[in-house]
Amino acid sequence: MSSEKRSHEAHSGWFEVQYATKEAKDKAIELWEYDEQHNTINHWIHQRQLQLANPFLSEPKSWLTVGDGYGFDANFFYKRGLDVTATDIAGTFLPLAQSRGFLGKYSVENVEKLSFQDDSFDYVFCKEAYHHFPRPYLGVYEMLRVAREAVILVEPHDPILKMPFLLALRNIFDRWDTSLLQKYWKNRYSFEEVGNYVFKLSEREMDKLANGMGLPMVAFKGINNNYYHPSYGREKADDSSKAFRKIKRKLTFHDFLTRFSIMPSQILCAVIFKKIPSEKVMAEMKKEGFQIHVFPPNPYV
Repeated sequence: MSSEKRSHEAHSGWFEVQYATKEAKDKAIELWEYDEQHNTINHWIHQRQLQLANPFLSEPKSWLTVGDGYGFDANFFYKRGLDVTATDIAGTFLPLAQSRGFLGKYSVENVEKLSFQDDSFDYVFCKEAYHHFPRPYLGVYEMLRVAREAVILVEPHDPILKMPFLLALRNIFDRWDTSLLQKYWKNRYSFEEVGNYVFKLSEREMDKLANGMGLPMVAFKGINNNYYHPSYGREKADDSSKAFRKIKRKLTFHDFLTRFSIMPSQILCAVIFKKIPSEKVMAEMKKEGFQIHVFPPNPYV
């Protein structure tokens, strides 16, 4: 069996392993409802990532969410009255989310071979799923195929190209021993329990991908957001929580380091456009602090 086939099977069956009973599945949904109703730290963290899509919500467009295991990403758009279809490789939670009124439409899909026609949706939104794909570029190509406007990825930020000192250290150490740096840089090659390698996003890689396909533009925004811990995930996201006050202090410090290019952001939102967006969307992106790369046309095409 190929490695990608093993990955597909592992991910499609993951929820059934973790939530083997109906009670366990119901409990997972109820915890999400609790988080939303009580504005917990867990809810706050996820909302910060979902809100990266805000500049694109000013117009009534259709949306596809990819790798949306619970349907919670689709719910973000559904609550705003938008036409959204949730997809995931596993069909464990999407029917349950639909039955509870969290979303209207869903489809069980493998991102490497989506069943939708070309240009079926205005936007494709993929949050914290790209790093699970065994062949991530193939997934991106498929998402771009079914999108009319753009594909939006929200993923961990690859630090190496944003930190020249780290890149220099890697180059120096690798001249003598390519495994030496791994003793200190523990997550240089990261894997998750379900078996996938953790692919991280970089601006340079997305620039190259878009130029290779002849696309006109990409946009980026980074945020610092890696503060979740199970021990305080259900505490309220306000100053009544000691844990949240600590998170805010960390966030202020990390934002300072990022602002002065001492360290890259923890999370990167990369938007790959198939066409130049409207002036309204461009203005909203600039207002929200997106960095926009408009590419020159290929003179040989």
